[in-house]
Amino acid sequence: MRWRDGFGLCGSALSSQPLRSLLTLLGVAIGIAAVALLTAMGEGLRDRVLDSFAQFGTRVVTVRPGTLPTGGIGGILASARPLSIADADALGRLPHAEAVVPIIQGNGDIQAGGRQRRVDILGTGSQLASAWRVRMAQGQFLPPSRNGRTPSYVVLGAKLGTELFGSANPVGQRVRVGGMSFRVSGVMERKGNLLGFDLDDIAYIPVDWAENLFNREGLVKIHVLFDERTPAEPFADSVRRLLVERHGREDFRMTSQSDLLGSLNRILATITLGVAALGGISLLVGAVGILTIMTTTVGERTAEIGLLRAVGAAPRQVLALFLAEATLLSVLGGVLGLAMVGLLLAALHWMVPGLPLNLSPPMVLLALLLSAVVGIVAGLAPARRAAKLHPVDALRL
Repeated sequence: MRWRDGFGLCGSALSSQPLRSLLTLLGVAIGIAAVALLTAMGEGLRDRVLDSFAQFGTRVVTVRPGTLPTGGIGGILASARPLSIADADALGRLPHAEAVVPIIQGNGDIQAGGRQRRVDILGTGSQLASAWRVRMAQGQFLPPSRNGRTPSYVVLGAKLGTELFGSANPVGQRVRVGGMSFRVSGVMERKGNLLGFDLDDIAYIPVDWAENLFNREGLVKIHVLFDERTPAEPFADSVRRLLVERHGREDFRMTSQSDLLGSLNRILATITLGVAALGGISLLVGAVGILTIMTTTVGERTAEIGLLRAVGAAPRQVLALFLAEATLLSVLGGVLGLAMVGLLLAALHWMVPGLPLNLSPPMVLLALLLSAVVGIVAGLAPARRAAKLHPVDALRL
């Protein structure tokens, strides 16, 4: 049997029952569309979250005070020791350290020109701008400390600057943050959200002023950015050795940004796989539809199978013929499903512009391959049944 004749038989078999073939196509198409769309949403979400974290750099070691509790409440109290600004300054003098960002977090009222808002306040150092890849829309970031004391300046997030001063230039203006007077040194460009945390609605003040404002001793954490030529592990060891030397013991916790991103990537990839598996249920329904229609087709075309065998068609040719029908039906369903996905993605992009969606070309090829596999698997049993029919018995039926 020539390939041209085989494809002609497949096409005529599918077109002879157009409604049944169309319904089977829709079953596969909906399954492929569900898998592709949910996967695109999962990949888009993963890229969005990873990009949000990566904007602060991946060559970062974070140090927090205290150790993991090992002995109940007494163990927690015994291990808690604050990280000081002096610790941050010492870390900044390490070889290969590019920037050090001490952090104190809190919230309070900020007042300017009769306007008042309660916002998040971040106490930090002058190197945050370079470490977090911050760009200034107006003015400059916080100045470095002088003789252990930093001038009373504040940097406003983009949204906060607009809320307090509107279209006016706030640089050089006086504001009150938590009852303390600060002069605005600059306004940041828009940074966006990080897991629901609005980075544009924050007031940034010097870390030593934040200690007084929040009446606390020690820092919440310290970010240490190292250069790209230095491996993460040796640099983290140097940070650990310095702090142990200063504190007398390891009373702190350390994490690296690359480790966090790797763990987060694995978690989000698992979620994406789980979401795609839910869409695979629809694809399973499509596979059942192909199995049903091919089983019915074998029963209806028994005489045709007998005639093919009688004129010399080998069992493997009959097997290939029915497998080709199932595969063609499935692949056409996959193409229809991808067309549906394209329309759905365009509609979602138009209705919800901020929705993260990422349908990559490899995913398109994988969807087509998956549809072909579904057709082969679902059509294998009916095709083998057709190939095993004896010509005389088939013609008798």
